[in-house]
Amino acid sequence: MQQVLQNLRDGSTEIADVPAPALRRGHLLIRTHVTLVSAGTERMLVEFGKANMLQKARQQPDKVRMVLEKIRTDGLATTVDAVRSKLDQPLALGYCNVGTVIGVGAGVTGFEVGDRIASNGKHAEVVAVPSNLCVKIPDGVGDEAAAFTVLGAIALQGIRLVQPSLGEAVVVTGLGLIGLITVQLLRAHGCRVLGIDFDSSKLAIARSYGAETVDLSKGEDPLAAAQAFSRGRGVDAVLITASTKSNEPVSQAAHMCRKRGRIVLVGVTGLELSRADFYEKELSFQVSCSYGPGRYDPSYEERGNDYPVAFVRWTEQRNFEAVLDMMASRAIDAPPLISHRYSIAEAEQAYALLGGHEPSLGIVLDYGRDKAIPETLVRRTVPLSVKTPAATSDADKGGDAIAFIGAGNYAGRVLIPAFAKAGAELHTVVSSGGVSSVHFGKKFGFRNASTDTDATLRENSVGSVVIATQHGSHAELTLKALRHGKHVFVEKPLCLTLDELQAIEKAYAEHSVYGRPPVLMVGFNRRFAPQVQKMRSLLAGVREPKSFVMTVNAGAIPADHWTQDSQLGGGRLIGEACHFVDLLRFLADSPIVGHQLTAVGNVPGAGIRSDRVSFTLSFADGSFGTVHYLANGDKSFPKERLEVFTAGRVLQLDNFRRLRGYGWPGFKKMNLWRQDKGQAQCAAAFIQAVKGQAAAPIPAEDVFEVARVTIELDASV
Repeated sequence: MQQVLQNLRDGSTEIADVPAPALRRGHLLIRTHVTLVSAGTERMLVEFGKANMLQKARQQPDKVRMVLEKIRTDGLATTVDAVRSKLDQPLALGYCNVGTVIGVGAGVTGFEVGDRIASNGKHAEVVAVPSNLCVKIPDGVGDEAAAFTVLGAIALQGIRLVQPSLGEAVVVTGLGLIGLITVQLLRAHGCRVLGIDFDSSKLAIARSYGAETVDLSKGEDPLAAAQAFSRGRGVDAVLITASTKSNEPVSQAAHMCRKRGRIVLVGVTGLELSRADFYEKELSFQVSCSYGPGRYDPSYEERGNDYPVAFVRWTEQRNFEAVLDMMASRAIDAPPLISHRYSIAEAEQAYALLGGHEPSLGIVLDYGRDKAIPETLVRRTVPLSVKTPAATSDADKGGDAIAFIGAGNYAGRVLIPAFAKAGAELHTVVSSGGVSSVHFGKKFGFRNASTDTDATLRENSVGSVVIATQHGSHAELTLKALRHGKHVFVEKPLCLTLDELQAIEKAYAEHSVYGRPPVLMVGFNRRFAPQVQKMRSLLAGVREPKSFVMTVNAGAIPADHWTQDSQLGGGRLIGEACHFVDLLRFLADSPIVGHQLTAVGNVPGAGIRSDRVSFTLSFADGSFGTVHYLANGDKSFPKERLEVFTAGRVLQLDNFRRLRGYGWPGFKKMNLWRQDKGQAQCAAAFIQAVKGQAAAPIPAEDVFEVARVTIELDASV
């Protein structure tokens, strides 16, 4: 299928051939009829992409601070790689979609195949959208009008926050698409509306909707106009729907308002506020959050948990419904807002218009809804490269071809390059949406990009699978891969529960790959880091117990992040601290025979406790290790520090860049120019084992032992 993508590095727009998205639980699969280009948001993204690196940095000072912090802890080279990788990934554009349902995911109610739907889907021929971001379109509303639903909800949410009442005088500053819809909704509320803009054509549309106007391009004074418009009292409220870096719209709104007036920012402006302006009039100021309650809440949007209507009357989905009702009653007239129409194949022209100087307003992309559904529209695997017959035959015969399930940032920046460097035969890369699989597939020379995990696992020429999805899916995918006779590399953790672990152990024992035991490996890369390998060689000559002190300055992650979710991510102890259980197990070279954990106290305000813990591991040879895994430290402190005390000697490893020895004969230090956590060596070891050139890099019993101990530690929190 075709999808519109943008390159954040240079701002270029591409119409890419992407596999159709997978139909997931709680989602609808929608064949697109039309989409609307959001002139404000999407123009801003295009302009950001075209900016040079210095200009990009100036636009995002918060990201610059994050980069500087990463340089201090991880080094310049590692940070540059991360930034380049992020900018290199294409961005799927669009959030105003109208189409027909062609698939209903598990757990979805209230929708059927054939329903005409408005959603925040992307500019793509087929989209998968969570059901709470979809709404049925009334019969009396056409496709092009319905494409304005999402922008209408943004306008409506701003109006709900400003709480207008019949007869009030309200100013709308900025008459783009959202501003002009805001004018219509305020008029439907019975308000008198004053619109302000520089564009005479937009002002004319606002007047056709019943607003009075101020033309800034002609030097008209907005403050004087507002004073006259409000009959000398000051306006009751101001909705700012403009996009500008200037502080003037907010300052101007404060001077327009009467005492205790209300100001709501729907657009983007400078926010250097004058206390005096707000203090003397006791003005209220609020920033509106997109479509309404539920926006950016994963529980609502991704997992489909609706808010009770008795307590949250207007969610983003119910705002969508209200906008469509207003369209059906003709209170919102959207067609006059359309200035240009293009087919999806002409999308590059549409974005050239958006980034140029020719005037435009609503730009509609048409997908040809009357055409029959071609096979290419719904295919879930697309070829990316042509291999020579000899290369394909060799890979298929030996079962060496590798498939990647998951193409997120870590997979694309670290894992896939590591496997490519190790000489892996890259067969198919799978992602749920398809965009990242196409991007990384082309970049690293995969044969195919896909959204079909099951078909990829059934592929005979794929002998090994790398699983790099969200943690909650690791166990299921590992079981499927083992049952299909594949070697498995699963990015940590192996699983989230003891029941899952038991099932994996059973499947591992019962299945083989080409007549030999499967290689089952977890991505515990730290044991392969060159400095850790050096530590292991030094410790091998010590015959007495060792004492390990591991300090992990993990950094805070918000409680609503998927990694903190018990089902999606398993929490940070299972999701990340497993690395350090394995690291100490590797250096001790002895089974874990006991463990004990202490967590931050369960007191009011403690919040999530599993990211501030200390646990001690006891080993069969008498060694012990303590891991302090802490999310409440400062980012300038090294992220990972390991100290080993034994035989009157000490080893200290700082952030996989500096290793120092105290009292070690013949060894003082081993420092690296750039951080090396062993990812490349980890991938190479897996490839060697798969090819039969070496034993499994991590014995299966060690993999299961580390998983069991980590899960038990988490349970003890």
